Amino acid sequence: MTKRVIALGFFDGVHLGHGALLQTVRKKAEELGAVPAAFTFDKSPTAVITGQAVPLLSTVDDRILLMRKCYGIQEAVVAPFDAMQRMDWADFVARYLVGELGVVHVVAGHDFHFGYMGKGNPTRLRAKCAELGVGCDIIQKVEQDGITISSTYIRNLVAQGEMERAVEFLGHPHILTQQVGHGKGIGHSALGFPTVNLRIPDGVIVPAFGVYATQIWVDGQRRAAVTNVGVRPTVKDNDGRITVEGFILDFDGDLYGRQVRMEFHKRLRGERKFPSMEALADEIRHNARQTREFFEGA
Repeated sequence: MTKRVIALGFFDGVHLGHGALLQTVRKKAEELGAVPAAFTFDKSPTAVITGQAVPLLSTVDDRILLMRKCYGIQEAVVAPFDAMQRMDWADFVARYLVGELGVVHVVAGHDFHFGYMGKGNPTRLRAKCAELGVGCDIIQKVEQDGITISSTYIRNLVAQGEMERAVEFLGHPHILTQQVGHGKGIGHSALGFPTVNLRIPDGVIVPAFGVYATQIWVDGQRRAAVTNVGVRPTVKDNDGRITVEGFILDFDGDLYGRQVRMEFHKRLRGERKFPSMEALADEIRHNARQTREFFEGA
């Protein structure tokens, strides 16, 4: 059986607090000749337990991508939370982690609870691992600027458009990976910029409406873009749907149907209605200059 060192958690956004767990996993995996892995759930435990909607920072796929890209995690186990919350906590450790996954070392956060009625906790996890001859590290909370780094805090930053501060706590830009859909062709025809039109998946947080300096990755290439998040009030036939529309700088081509990753770096302004498409085009050109300056100075 494959030996694994595994981090336990939900890892929404894969922020610097999560990074403390994932870095420990990678280091321990190298020491033990094991695979660095992470265990996560298919849905938010908080949302299921409380019955309240919790807008997520990242999809499951984006969580996995960030764990691999930022921390070298080779495998991600995505478990159905509904089933896991019915499992006895001791069985989760002994039968599932050790018996099925071949885990030889476990890393969890100081507030990680698991199993039926959340009866599994760091103290019980450490004791059970010791009983089974499995290593265990419990990582304490990580702070920055006197603030505990948490997905909840970062969600508030993204919802308010405070992307530069969100980047500081995430350790990377807030991302959205999507297949490019059809827009109305306004960007290219009226504004002279090729565009990508993305949608925000159900359950994922919507950044504060406005215009952002972003970067778009496609086929391993990175391009700067001016991206509008909102309902496009200047466009006559807008239907009120929230759109994510990126105007790509120094690019000529059609990315329809392609998978792209968008990184949000800085909010340039709020969304507003302009008196004409010409006025909107002038403002986007101004935003393009701001975006170039931002990335040139980064």
